[in-house]
This record gives sequence, C-alpha cells and structure tokens, in this order.
Amino acid sequence: MTQSLSRRLFLHAAGAGAASVWIPRPGNVKGYTAAEMRQRAVNDRLEVGISKWDLDTPCLCVDLDRLERNLDRMQTTVTRNGIASRPHAKTHKCPAIARLQLATGSVGICTAKISEAEVMFEYGIEQVLMTTVNVTPRKIRRAMLLRKRCDGFTQAVDTAANARDLSAAAKEAGVVADIVVDVDPGGHRTGITAGGPALELAQLVDTMPGLRLRGLLCYDGGAQHVTGFDDRRRRALTRLEAAADTAAQMTRAGLDTGIFSGGGTGTYNIDHETPGLTDVQVGSYVFMDAQYRAIGGKDSPDVYNDFEMALTVLTTVLNAQYAGRATTDAGAKANTINRPWPIVVGETGITFTSGSDEFGTIRYEADASRVYAVGDKLELIVSHCDPVVNLYDQLYGVRGDVVEVVWPIAGRGKSI
Repeated sequence: MTQSLSRRLFLHAAGAGAASVWIPRPGNVKGYTAAEMRQRAVNDRLEVGISKWDLDTPCLCVDLDRLERNLDRMQTTVTRNGIASRPHAKTHKCPAIARLQLATGSVGICTAKISEAEVMFEYGIEQVLMTTVNVTPRKIRRAMLLRKRCDGFTQAVDTAANARDLSAAAKEAGVVADIVVDVDPGGHRTGITAGGPALELAQLVDTMPGLRLRGLLCYDGGAQHVTGFDDRRRRALTRLEAAADTAAQMTRAGLDTGIFSGGGTGTYNIDHETPGLTDVQVGSYVFMDAQYRAIGGKDSPDVYNDFEMALTVLTTVLNAQYAGRATTDAGAKANTINRPWPIVVGETGITFTSGSDEFGTIRYEADASRVYAVGDKLELIVSHCDPVVNLYDQLYGVRGDVVEVVWPIAGRGKSI
C-alpha cells in the first residue's frame, strides 16, 4: 500500500535533518575545503525559510507539494496494477529524492552511469540497477569495487564478450556480480536481440563464475514520447512482446527472471499489460516538463496531466527597454536548447526562448497577459528535465512560496 508523504516522513525519508540543508558527501569527496563547506552550510541556512522570489537567479526549484503528489500517484498506480517502480535517478540526480522514492515503495533506483551509481551508494542508496553496460576495463573495475561495497548493486550486459570480461573482473575482485541481460526493444540503441540471442546470453551468464543472473531489462525510450495514448500503448506493448517472450523462455529454461524491468513515465499505466514485467523505470514523473506535457494522456488527449509540473527555473528580467520583448538571465546554460522551448508559468500570449548562452528572450504577442519590468522574476516549465537538472548544483524545495529544503544534486556532471 502506498504511504502518503506527511511532512515528517518527507523530511525523514529525504534525510534533510533538522535544518533541512545541504549535506556534504561522506569524506568530502566533492572536493570542498573545510571553509567552503562551512560557507555552503551558512548560505543554505540563510536560504531556508525565505521566499523563493528572493533567491538569486537563475535557480532550480521544485514544488514539494506537487512532487509528493507525483510520488503518491505513481506508487498508487503501479501497486494497483501489480507491478513495482524502479525509478531512474538520471532524471533528478538527487539522493534525497531517491530516498523519498524508496520510502514510498520503490524497489530500488536505476542509474545510467557507474559514476551515478557510486554517488547514490555514497549517500546511502543500497538498491541500484545500472541500466547501461560497462565495457572499458576501468569502468568494469569500478563496477566490481562498487559491488564489493554494495550488496544491492546490479549491472547490465548485452554481449557474450562483455559477460566474460565481467566474470573475470568479478573473480579478480573476489565478488559475485549480479547481472541482468539488456534486451533490445527494436531501436538498436543498446541491448541484445530478443529471443534466441538473449536466451543464449542469459544461459552463458548463468554458468559463468563470478556472475549471478538476476533477470532482464528492456527499455523502449522512443515509446515514452509517442503522442496520443492509444498510439503510445500500441507502440509500447508491441515493442515489449519479444522481450516478454524472451522472459518466458528464460523461465522455462530454469533461469532467474526475478527482474524484468522496462517502461517509463509515458507508459507507466500501460507497461503492466506486458506479461512478466516486474517494474517500470520511471524518471520524469517526479518533475515533468514541456516535452511530456505535449504527448497527451489517457483521459486528456491534448495535455499529459497525469503528473504535475513540479520543476521550474526561476529567472530575472535584465532588460525591458525594447518594445515587444525582454531579456532574462536564464539562457541555454540554465535551460538547455531542447525543444519545445520553456513555458512561462501562469501567463498567456508570452513565449520564451533560451538559445543564447547566458540570456533568455521573452516575446510578447498581442494578447500577452502582462509585460515584465527590469527586476521582475518569472518561472519557467523546463523543456526536458533530465539535462536541465544536470546544469545545477542544488535544488530548492519550495512549499507555497517558501524555501523548505536545499538539496544537493550530487550526481550533477556524473556522465562517465
């Protein structure tokens, strides 16, 4: 049963502590001097309790009430559908949010890179599934060192050669590495071909010293953003058919299929229809963005409103002296150049672009709901939450208009 996030649970699960401020990583591995760490803590304590409109900009904010409702809705839905959630931390890169996800029922979290997995473990996240294969000797060694410390670390494989490399490294490190076979849904981005090739790889993993087969994963990223619920459902279920058949073959062969992970935010209420699927690798649902907003939902064909827009960039107007336009301090370095462009919260007849490195551009249409002056602040719904989050060091958790927590985005820049 899903547990609602009361304020006490929220603070406890996120590990925010009494002051609800920045928590440096163990051992100060981020590289701050002692003086810098003290100043960071002072700055965060000054920011907690102030109005978000008094924050320096550009900055990244999350509406805590909306975040909590998004967490609750996801867990309620997947529980009702008989599967679990295994959220992808590549979206938020924030251990505090990962802890909230685990506290509300997620069976673990996913990471895209070994560096993300290391950060999550350093912050106390024990159940980590790395969905990208490690192929270089150095990354393989890092993965085995992490496995030595983290009993809940599982990693993917999609070739026999890589399985042999992992087995040799595991033996050298003195560990047994938990492994899932990554099955290609048909896009040929990653993964091994479903059916015979995937089954043979699973059987090989199952026989290799140093490796323990835990199941399979199959993620169809393209299905997540198909416009229109019915078309998205057809695409998602069709693309997972071969993986489901592979899972059934593995089961008949006596192999472990305890993990059959796939799906995502766009298909979270569809994926349970795939036989054998155990959990969904949802990510963007915690924040949402303009890209997801446009795909339409089951009950709302024009706007995907299953989850609330919780993440915003706060920006300040720097120049308003020219007719029909204004300039803000949030350009590509604060928003990315992903499309669609950010959406100005609460306004109509106003467009925003962030094509310039340092500056965003507001343009007014004839029916603009307002005109901004220098020093005015506005909020933007981001284009694509994952890369935007990766631009910031911290995330301001806001309830109403008041800053309640300051969370480190500890996985920022962890792309290796």
